[in-house]
Amino acid sequence: MELKEIQNLIKFVAKSGANEVKLEMGDIKITIKTGAQRHETNYFQQTSPVSMPVQVQPEAQPSPVAATESATADDTGAEDTSKYIVIKSPIIGTLYRKPAPDKPLFVKVGDTIEAGDTVCIIEAMKLFNEVESEVSGKIVKVLVEDSSPVEFDQPLFLIDPS
Repeated sequence: MELKEIQNLIKFVAKSGANEVKLEMGDIKITIKTGAQRHETNYFQQTSPVSMPVQVQPEAQPSPVAATESATADDTGAEDTSKYIVIKSPIIGTLYRKPAPDKPLFVKVGDTIEAGDTVCIIEAMKLFNEVESEVSGKIVKVLVEDSSPVEFDQPLFLIDPS
């Protein structure tokens, strides 16, 4: 059974109002529980494993008086990230920065990457999904440590496209 078929099945069950559905096809067994059986609600969310870089929006420009007052605060080490592209997590899972424990990191700060390069993998439901960059550029910052849990749409890397 393909991942898309499982996703469609979960959506169908959620819309149907059923509390639990069990499906067995050969050696594959799937149980989907929804509703509030024990005053809990189970939510299932799975998206396709693609990276979605998003341009970070610059903050609104403050008034000239406020800009003069905040100029000294900005000079103390706050970094301007508005020129960077953010690679975000396409799914919920565990992020791994290496293809295997004994292998080198996919990318590190200072590496130059091309569009389509794998930057990490995210394990979700025993499936390892490669996260690929959709832009070329230089890795400026790694925002998540190896073997860390990540949420959907969580920022993972900052890329300088210039």
